Amino acid sequence: MSNREAIFPVGRQALYDINRYSAAIRSGDLLFVSGQVGSREDGSPEPDFARQVQRAFDNLAAVLEAAGCTMADIIDVTTFHTDPENQFDIIQPIRLKMIGDAPYPNWTAVGVNWLAGFDFEIKVIARIPEAA
Repeated sequence: MSNREAIFPVGRQALYDINRYSAAIRSGDLLFVSGQVGSREDGSPEPDFARQVQRAFDNLAAVLEAAGCTMADIIDVTTFHTDPENQFDIIQPIRLKMIGDAPYPNWTAVGVNWLAGFDFEIKVIARIPEAA
């Protein structure tokens, strides 16, 4: 039997309720964070792409914080992009600012043609610090 605990940040419940999923699942000392998008409080997409990416990272940070983690605890990242070639130069500075210094986590970027109205999504696996 699996021992897992659902983690939710304060607020931002609209997308979780609409689509019936957990923001993250804690299993042992690992945190599996669902794909985070640049949604506003009501769940709608942020229309400006750079702000949508920043919101996705901010939403990710809120989920990590709810589990007692920070960006420094991330060990694996997967990002999804609707137009990677034209978006990457916008994403990179935001990513570098939010993730911090080396050593960087593993990173896989995937081009997709649909993200439910969004243009960027990020999901991660993090190790939960012992104090959390």
